Amino acid sequence: MTPITHAQLDWDDQGRPHSRVFDDVYFSDQSGLEETRYVFLEQNRLQERFAALPVGEHLVIGETGFGTGLNFLCAWQLFEQHAVAGARLHFVSVEKYPLSHADLRRALALWPELQPFAEQLLAQYIAIHPGFQRLVLDNGRVTLTLLIGDVLEQLPQLDAQIDAWFLDGFAPAKNPEMWTAELFAELARLAAPGSTISTFTSTGWVRRLINAAGFKMKRTPGIGHKWEILRGEFRGWPSDATPPPATKPWFARPARGAHGERKALVIGGGLAGCATAASLAARGWQVHLLERHEALAQEASGNPQGVLYLKLSAHGTALSQMIVSGFGYTRRLLEHLQRGVDWDDCGVLQLAFDAKEGQRQAQLANAFAPQLLHPLNREQAQAKAGVALAHGGLFYPEGGWVHPPALCDWQARQPGICVQPLHEALELRKVDGQWQAWGGEQLLASAPVVVLAGAAEVQRFADLPLKRIRGQITRLPQTVESAALKTVVCAEGYVAPPRLSEHTLGASFDFKNDDLTPTAADHAGNLALLQDISADLAQRLHAEALDPAHLQGRAAFRCTSPDYLPIVGPLVDRAAFDRAYGILRKDARQVPDAPCPWLDGLYVNSGHGSRGLITAPLSAELLAAWINDEPLPVAASIAEACHPNRFAVRALIRAKAG
Repeated sequence: MTPITHAQLDWDDQGRPHSRVFDDVYFSDQSGLEETRYVFLEQNRLQERFAALPVGEHLVIGETGFGTGLNFLCAWQLFEQHAVAGARLHFVSVEKYPLSHADLRRALALWPELQPFAEQLLAQYIAIHPGFQRLVLDNGRVTLTLLIGDVLEQLPQLDAQIDAWFLDGFAPAKNPEMWTAELFAELARLAAPGSTISTFTSTGWVRRLINAAGFKMKRTPGIGHKWEILRGEFRGWPSDATPPPATKPWFARPARGAHGERKALVIGGGLAGCATAASLAARGWQVHLLERHEALAQEASGNPQGVLYLKLSAHGTALSQMIVSGFGYTRRLLEHLQRGVDWDDCGVLQLAFDAKEGQRQAQLANAFAPQLLHPLNREQAQAKAGVALAHGGLFYPEGGWVHPPALCDWQARQPGICVQPLHEALELRKVDGQWQAWGGEQLLASAPVVVLAGAAEVQRFADLPLKRIRGQITRLPQTVESAALKTVVCAEGYVAPPRLSEHTLGASFDFKNDDLTPTAADHAGNLALLQDISADLAQRLHAEALDPAHLQGRAAFRCTSPDYLPIVGPLVDRAAFDRAYGILRKDARQVPDAPCPWLDGLYVNSGHGSRGLITAPLSAELLAAWINDEPLPVAASIAEACHPNRFAVRALIRAKAG
C-alpha cells in the first residue's frame, strides 16, 4: 500500500489553489462554479436525470480527479434542488493527492453558496487514507466513495455501474497519465448502458482515444476561455477490442429486483446487526432487528471499551486494506456520538515489546503515512501516554476507544428500524418469496431479505466455518494516579484511559472454554498483561493489592473465520453449488458459466473477531451495496476475499487434492 501524499499547493493573491506537482490550477480563474455547472452538470443532463429519479432509485456519477471537491458539491447541490426525497446520489471519485483538511477548508471557502454542503463534507473528511474511503452524507441520501491512489490501480478494483462520467484530471499536457487508452478502457468497463461523459478538454487525441473505448464523443461550444469542450455517450464495448474478463459467477452479484418490497430482517443486535440495519434503513428499507436478549449489544459488542486498533500488514493484504478502509468509515461514524462518553480519539500506542514486534513496526512505518501511524521512541511514547513505559512503539493518532453499546444504540435508532428484543430466531423458512423467522412455534417476523448477523449463531442457518473464541476483560476503578493515562496502550493486551471513572483491561484469549462466567484466573492473567504494558500504570492502579477473585469484568465470545477475514455477502444453496461447479475438483482454473444458485434474499455479516468495531460497519455498507445494486465500498478483491463462497470454492479445489 503506497503511503498517502497530500496535494502540495500554492495560493494566488485571490486565494485560489495551484498544484505544484502538475503546475496547473484546480479550477478556472474566471468562474470555477460556472465552468463546473456547464461542463459537467449540463453536458451530462443531470438536472433532468435527477428530477426523473423515482423513490428508492439512485444515480451514480464517476469522476477522475476529486481535487477540491467542487464538482461533487455542485452535483450534490443540483441533486438537492431537483431529486425527490427518496432518491439517492452516489459519487465515486479517484484522487492520488488528496487535499489536507485545512487546505480543503481553505479552498471551499471561495464558494459561500456551497457552504451548507461543504460543511457536511468537511465534517466527514477525516481519516482519509489509501484505498477506498466511504463518506455518508445528508443522513445517507448522498454517498461519496473516494478512491485514494493512482487511478490505474484504483479504478480496476471498482465494482460499479457509472451513469455519468466527469473527466477532470489536470490538463492533458500537464498530467498525461490521466488521459490514456488504459484509463478510458476502465471508464468503458464501468459505464452503465447509455452512460454519459464530459470533459473540459477538446484535444483531438483525447477525443480519439475516448471514442476508441466505445464512447461517441463530439465537440461542443465551451465556456469562458475554453472555445470547445467534449461530451459524449457510451455506445457499447468496441467489437474489435478484447472484452474485460467476466466476474467469476460465484462472486457475481445476485440479480436485483427479486426482493420486491424493501423490507428486511436482521438477526442479531450486536455491532454487525445494528450496522446492517442502519445501512439498509438509510436506503429506505423497513428493518426488523431481532435480538434474543432483552437489549442490544449484550454479547461481544457489550464491552465498556473497545479499541480502534489497526493490526496491519506492511504487504497490502486484503485484510490490511479492509482494515484501513473500515477504520476510516468507523472513525467518521463516531463523529455522530458523544466524545468522552461514547468514544474518544485519544490515540492508540502499540508498544514494541520485543525484537520481532519492533521489526514488524519498522516495516509498517515505512509502508504507511505518518497521519495513520508513526514510530515513537521510549521518551516520546511516555510523554504521549502520560505514564512510564519500558518501550517505545507505534502511535496511531486517529485511533482511540469506543463504547460499543453506544454505537449500536445510535445505529438502531435510525428511522425505519424496529428493534425486537427477546426474539430468538431458531429456524428460517422460505414461503411465497418471504423468509420467515420462527422461534419454536412462534412466527417472529417475515421479509423478502434476511441478514444473518448473530456471530457464531449464524451456523444454525448456514454452513460456514465460524469459530468462537472466549475473551474476558477486567474493569479497574480509576485512581487519582491512573487518571494520568492519556492514550490506549497495547502490548499483548490493552488498557484504555478511564471512561466514567473506570479503566478497561484485557483481554484473555481462549479457544477451549465455553463458560462465560468471569474467572479469577483470567482476571489474574489480565493483571499480568497490565504489568507487561506498564509497571508504572500497574502501580498507579494499586494492582498488587487487587484480589482477582473480587474484580469485576465480563466474558464474551468473539467469532472469527479460519482466514481471519469477515464473512460478508449473499448465501448459496451449498449442495446445488457443489453440483454447478464440480469441475473445480478436476481443474481449479476452470470457470464454468453456470449461474450461481443463490438463496435469494439471504445474506450474512459475521466473523469479525476482535476487529468488529473496524470491519462490521463497513461490511454493512458492503451488504447494502449488494442488495441495492450500488457501487461497492471496497475494492473488488476485498469483496471477494470476504465473500462466503470463498470457502465453498476452496472445498471443491481441495477435494481434487484429496
